[in-house]
Amino acid sequence: MTDQWQQLTVSPAGGGAPGRRRSRGALALGVLGEVLITAGLVLALFVGYSLWWTDLLADRQSDRAGDRLRQTWTAPAAPAVPYLASEGIGFLHVPAMGKDYQVLIKPGTTPEVLNQGVAGAYQEPYQAAMPWDASGNFALAAHRDGHGAKFHDLDAVGKGDPIVVETRDHWYVYRVDATLEQTSKYDTGITAPVPQESGYREPGRYITLTTCTPVYTSRYRMAVWGSLVRVDPMDAQRTPPAELRG
Repeated sequence: MTDQWQQLTVSPAGGGAPGRRRSRGALALGVLGEVLITAGLVLALFVGYSLWWTDLLADRQSDRAGDRLRQTWTAPAAPAVPYLASEGIGFLHVPAMGKDYQVLIKPGTTPEVLNQGVAGAYQEPYQAAMPWDASGNFALAAHRDGHGAKFHDLDAVGKGDPIVVETRDHWYVYRVDATLEQTSKYDTGITAPVPQESGYREPGRYITLTTCTPVYTSRYRMAVWGSLVRVDPMDAQRTPPAELRG
């Protein structure tokens, strides 16, 4: 009886070891879960903060640059050239992206340029034609997220929508003819003088807007194409065209 009792009394202790192992395992999993959740929250906060902060800095920088450009336009000794590359080309207005939407346009599409919260005119592989040129493609790029996110709502622009470029002396009014929802980021044909997939078949006076897609990625590119419909001279009051007064 004694041996049997000893065996019976040993069994509960022996059966308790797996329970302790399970408890330790559950504790470890719980700690790991908390660490992962905390890391995820920190990462999400960092990404959100980074996007917000770069937007804030870029907006401030582009606003100051835009003010400087307008000052050069109104200065008594305004330069005879259409624009000063160091200051900017003009301003892009796209009502479909907001009633008062405007963005400063500068030459170049490098990060150093686009991170200023501007739209950049392509310099390569094709040199963007200026709006006042007799023909060509005024091809522009801007960030969709972060650094001002000036083309964040480019997907809201559709066929028939107006696009207006404001320079010192003229308003250039374009009409959107076609859009491309997605293409390879290596597809340079979308910014060619006669943009591929745009439907245009001969030289003209075109505008192209490009940005990354989907949102928060840079995997693909999207494009919006328009053609010039008219040029309005700038009056002393800088009265915007009807497309911007609706």
